[in-house]
Amino acid sequence: MFEKQIAIPSAEEILSAQPLPRSLREVKARRDALAKAVIAGESDKLIVIVGPCSAHESAPVLEYVSRLGRLNERVSDKLVLIPRIYTNKPRTKGVGYKGMFSQPDPENKEDILRGIRTIRDLHLRAIDISGLSAADEMLYPENYPYVEDLLTYVAVGARSSENQMHRLVASGIELPVGIKNPMSGSIPVLLNSIYAAQSPQVFKYGAWQVATGGNPFAHAVLRGGVDLYGNDIPNFHYETVMRVWEGYEKSEGELKHPAIVIDANHSNSGKRFRQQIRIVEEVLQNRGYDRDFKRIVKGFMIESFLEEGCQQHDVVFGKSITDPCLGWADTERLILDIAEKA
Repeated sequence: MFEKQIAIPSAEEILSAQPLPRSLREVKARRDALAKAVIAGESDKLIVIVGPCSAHESAPVLEYVSRLGRLNERVSDKLVLIPRIYTNKPRTKGVGYKGMFSQPDPENKEDILRGIRTIRDLHLRAIDISGLSAADEMLYPENYPYVEDLLTYVAVGARSSENQMHRLVASGIELPVGIKNPMSGSIPVLLNSIYAAQSPQVFKYGAWQVATGGNPFAHAVLRGGVDLYGNDIPNFHYETVMRVWEGYEKSEGELKHPAIVIDANHSNSGKRFRQQIRIVEEVLQNRGYDRDFKRIVKGFMIESFLEEGCQQHDVVFGKSITDPCLGWADTERLILDIAEKA
């Protein structure tokens, strides 16, 4: 049984009420081109998707993105910094805080209409103050139209990468879409997901039968896996990355633009947030060691906020209420190090 609570306006109505101004559309278009060039191998820069595990409050996120914008001025010749503004939060057991889209105030009940308006306002203000358009996770494909004009990077999570609808919608997105390996860590499943996202598709989307041309910028994100007993199995190491490279090579051109982004947290770090620094350093060393490794590893995902660690309730400004994150000082040093060694 479904209890109807609040009627949600269409995406067209919401975008009309909170439009992306022309000046910011131009900023986003330039940013989109930069990110696509990296994935396509037309740029030697690295993408760095960095920010809090989940965006639970606007003020600290805007402060974080403002700092990131200033840091971008120092590293833009080597890096494409993309703020991680994740407004939908997957839950392993299906309960708990599900992100700003559903629950704009984590201490109060769900209010999806207010959440949609809140996240659009957050993204608009973030681009305006920093010049950086952001990344978000496409946790629910039916929600994507409410933010499709604001993002430069879209992530498909480990729990979603085997889902048919996520693959189909990714095929119609004209942006880099990073598809994470499934929780099992299966590389064949990951490559199949990328193949589906890169292929033309016909399916029902909203109230329409739609056709897509396929998304050549869909690519792999390695986030580690989990074995049958719940143990984390890292997959950022040289051997696994080269297995993915071999999978791209064996496709004989059917998979376009071989690309991997390394997620430095999650099962790669066992959610030990400081390990992200070591993981990034090891990947950078391997990029210097092997030309093919360097060609395919296009960047990093890093979980970071103003204050390190996490908290159960929103007490400390700029501290995660979900997974623990690097603090700003460590983040700044790490980004500068990536830029130096890119």
